[in-house]
Amino acid sequence: MRFPWQARARSASFRSDMANPWAGEVEIWLDERPHVAKLTLGALAELEAELGAESMIALIERFEAGRFSSRDVIAVLVAGLRGGGWGGGVGEFNAAQFRGGPVQAAQLAALLLARAFRADGA
Repeated sequence: MRFPWQARARSASFRSDMANPWAGEVEIWLDERPHVAKLTLGALAELEAELGAESMIALIERFEAGRFSSRDVIAVLVAGLRGGGWGGGVGEFNAAQFRGGPVQAAQLAALLLARAFRADGA
């Protein structure tokens, strides 16, 4: 239940209720539009194939050790976006305007991985 003052406090730019962290979701902004990203089983399979990773554990270890590349980051973000229902691919992602820059991209990719493999919602 929302109280009247809570409804007024929300604006079009405030969308904290869009992504559900308990469902493994992360909000990613492309071309000034929010998108829900989630690493589903199918998205994880695409990610392994895209990166040629021997396993998801190896990919996670690369992120934890800080040995990831920009290609790794983009592949994780695209896989998450596709898992969330986005129909684009790497080419469309690269052509889009990403909100937050490279540091934000790496943080969101790491968050997607953490939420996909943790039960506590990261």
